[in-house]
Amino acid sequence: MVALAGSIVGSKTKTAMSKVVEMLHQKYTEHEVTLLDLADYNMAFSDGRNYFEYEGDTKYVTETIMAADALIIGTPTFQASIPATLKNIFDLLPVNAFRDKIVSTVVTAGTSKHYLMVEQQLKPILAYMKAHIVPTYVFIEEKDFLRKEIINDDVLFRLQRLVEDTVMVADAFAEIRAKKDAEYGF
Repeated sequence: MVALAGSIVGSKTKTAMSKVVEMLHQKYTEHEVTLLDLADYNMAFSDGRNYFEYEGDTKYVTETIMAADALIIGTPTFQASIPATLKNIFDLLPVNAFRDKIVSTVVTAGTSKHYLMVEQQLKPILAYMKAHIVPTYVFIEEKDFLRKEIINDDVLFRLQRLVEDTVMVADAFAEIRAKKDAEYGF
């Protein structure tokens, strides 16, 4: 599983994704979890090459995403949309990058006015890239944070539920894929 913090600035999305990773480690020790905080990597801009042709951090991040069975994508809301750093990740990957992958989302924003950004902007991109999208997402506002901590118990509950739903769907799809593969007899 990959938890992706899709911004290079600010702390709220990273705080939320760190909490997600903590929850995954606490409850689902059988799953390998990787946190990719884009602020920690020097990413190249997409120039149309295949993701495996890049080098350095770009190669590592894209190959880690491509190897994942499930992703929890965290994104801030910038100008009523996703940040360019997250869009660049999508541009670096092939159009079918999320085929057979479970993807869920955590969104941070300064105000509740942006709560539909996921429905209008992010989910269409994920669907286009063939993701199995967990229908619910967690929207976290500025007021839910204090000193790089989430202070709203309801948000923490919803994050836990999102983690559970993501793992449950990923495990179910893994079982379905295993049964389908068994039909081939090799």
